[in-house]
Amino acid sequence: MEKENIDKVIKILGETYPNAECELNFKSPYELLVATILSAQCTDKRVNVVTGELFKKYNTPEKMVGLTEEELGEKIRSCGFYKNKSKNILETSKSIIMEHSGEVPRTMEQLINLPGVGRKTANVVLSNAFSVPAIAVDTHVFRVSNRIGIAHGNTPEQVEQELMANIPKDMWSITHHYLIWHGRNICKARKPDCEICPIAPYCKYYLENVSNI
Repeated sequence: MEKENIDKVIKILGETYPNAECELNFKSPYELLVATILSAQCTDKRVNVVTGELFKKYNTPEKMVGLTEEELGEKIRSCGFYKNKSKNILETSKSIIMEHSGEVPRTMEQLINLPGVGRKTANVVLSNAFSVPAIAVDTHVFRVSNRIGIAHGNTPEQVEQELMANIPKDMWSITHHYLIWHGRNICKARKPDCEICPIAPYCKYYLENVSNI
């Protein structure tokens, strides 16, 4: 997609989703980090239900490490993959205490060195907790970006790099939210609602597969 059209698409998405924001509930960088780990292959709505209870008593790394893997696993079971997530949350909490004086680190390099934290999770924390321009490529962002043609890549990191190259830096974080909301509401995985899509005239998928039908 040409740069001029990418700018138009972002503008239209902004008008379509003026309230787009992170839908995970959090009150601190640590809470967001834990919630994002839990959100892997789980809905934000379910995560918010779980963390709504979990964070009442275990909202800091110091409090979290008081739990065993089994105890934490039971509390987060409904988020799926609870054994692996429990292990990562506790190991990450210990690392934050021992290596970062109990504070969630503020750089990509430090964040991705935490157990169970990849670029997507790190970008969510950087963007939403620390207001650092970033594009977290989750399943929605990956699918929508490739489908509409504002980025092409076989891996989330490739898509992230193309989006950063194609979108002004001051728009990275908000565009990330636009793409997620568009993926959830219109550009759905199984069957996109192209008939009601406001960016259809610029969309690679629509132009190649729908407009001529």
